[in-house]
Amino acid sequence: MILNPHQWVATHADYLYAYAITRVNDEEQAKDLVQETFLAALEKVATFEGKSSERTWLTAILRNKIIDVYRKKSSGLKNIEVQKAEEEQHDFFEEDGHWVAEHGPKEFGIEDKDQLVNKEFDTILKKCMEKLPALWMAVFTMKHIDEEPTDTICVELKVTASNFWVIIHRAKLNLRACLQKNWI
Repeated sequence: MILNPHQWVATHADYLYAYAITRVNDEEQAKDLVQETFLAALEKVATFEGKSSERTWLTAILRNKIIDVYRKKSSGLKNIEVQKAEEEQHDFFEEDGHWVAEHGPKEFGIEDKDQLVNKEFDTILKKCMEKLPALWMAVFTMKHIDEEPTDTICVELKVTASNFWVIIHRAKLNLRACLQKNWI
């Protein structure tokens, strides 16, 4: 397969932008990542082996750039952000581990097939995800949006398996609380 860099922007920019924006929740950063992807791909044109499509190859480059963003954000993670997020979920459970009645799971109503309702839900979910500490958002996104295996996430983000499960649990609790507050 022969690469056609002159057509990349016209052919792949919208797809790559959509891929990036759902993972970083920042329009400017998503645009920058797509541009960086094209630049990196131009530098590596000679290494393209043709084992995948042009789009798949560009998406893999973009994915690695997004993981670099996750790493950068999580390495600067302040303990204050984590403590604040942990405090917000502290009231969810009784001493024995059972749900506090008013914080127990409720129906979200996302089963609705109405596209407008789904779009509103997606907007609120993105805003809730932005409130998560950077590492939590990265872990949640890789696990539940990218559907990456746990081992891959742990290696890419340099977290232990037990830390991964604590992070994913806390991220879900915070997202659930945010969604219940802003969606239901």
